[in-house]
Amino acid sequence: MKKAKKTIQNEAPGSRDEADIQIVNRILLEAFENTASDIHFEWVAGQLRVRLRVDGVLRESALKIPPDMQMPVITRLKTMAGLNEKETRLPQDGRCQLNVKGKEYDLRVSTVPYLTGESVVLHVLSRQAMALELARAMPEPGNLAKMKRWLKKPGLIIVSGPTGSGKTTLLYSMLHELNTPDVKITTVEDPVEYLIEGVNQQQLNYNAGVTFPRALRAQLRQASNVIMVGEIRDLETVHIIIQAALTGHLVLSSLHTNDAPGIITRLLDMGLEPFLLTNTLIGGIAQRLVRAVCQNCKEEYKPEPWVLEKLGPHAPKQFFRGRGCDKCHKTGFRGRIALHEMLEMDDDLRRLVLRNAGADELRAQALKSGLITMQAAGFAKAGQGITTVEEVLRVCVT
Repeated sequence: MKKAKKTIQNEAPGSRDEADIQIVNRILLEAFENTASDIHFEWVAGQLRVRLRVDGVLRESALKIPPDMQMPVITRLKTMAGLNEKETRLPQDGRCQLNVKGKEYDLRVSTVPYLTGESVVLHVLSRQAMALELARAMPEPGNLAKMKRWLKKPGLIIVSGPTGSGKTTLLYSMLHELNTPDVKITTVEDPVEYLIEGVNQQQLNYNAGVTFPRALRAQLRQASNVIMVGEIRDLETVHIIIQAALTGHLVLSSLHTNDAPGIITRLLDMGLEPFLLTNTLIGGIAQRLVRAVCQNCKEEYKPEPWVLEKLGPHAPKQFFRGRGCDKCHKTGFRGRIALHEMLEMDDDLRRLVLRNAGADELRAQALKSGLITMQAAGFAKAGQGITTVEEVLRVCVT
């Protein structure tokens, strides 16, 4: 991934008499003020549409780009990211840094040519907004205590969830907890999203032949205490991670699965031998992000009949939602919270893994051992007026 050579500063409208710069700055400022995670520039019916992803949901920008400025805006975005402005046939990736009103932002920029035109997506990474403290990433006392206990052991801890569920933030919060002068931490990431002082972070470079397996083998010779691997993608990577865990390292990584028990079945489906899994896996965490009710306009309400039917005996005594106000832009939601499902490997689960038990049996045993599902955790938050049951049902599909 290319990176812009200089830090891009927020430019005042009068500093350069170029309309494209002013338009881009206004869109960026709108995104930052609304804590958007992504900015999408897409061609629809020959017009450039701008959408912001706020609290996980896309909505159109308040700014409409004039037709004669649409191509210059695309060019401006590519220039900011250090990309080839004239290349419109191939996808490109870059990044740049912004300083806006004293706050530092990193932007990952992706361009992809579609039949309708070249789309540009900016992924916003705010250094100030990232909660690295483990207690902020996992505020539930029981989950926090369990995680701190896991982090004291050698072995493998895996975070699971779809794209945009906060896996990287949770992994970084674990590194922050472990980051002391007597612990050496190394990472292999693609890409490195945030620089953490005191942590040795390695960026993959496929053009130079630096892949996950090659980088990991080098990490094993670095005498690290902790190794973080951004994502498990293939069996070769799994075997190197397992080797690291067996030789006394604490290894942190991520997978894409629907729930915490699915971490076990996913690794076995990739070809990992059951006895290696039972000897190394400390635990797995599945995570989802749900929108939080705006506390400025929160009100009690009665849900639709289908919601009550879906909840059954799990229905809270009270239901809350945001009515919609200026502070939440009439959405009723403001910010997001994480829901966690923590699976700890115990002797019962190990016995099931060794005899090749199926996913349903593994999940049943995990529930018997005290697993609290993300949906159950979400319903508890809904009963406290922190989120809504509809939001939990939308995000935590079972």
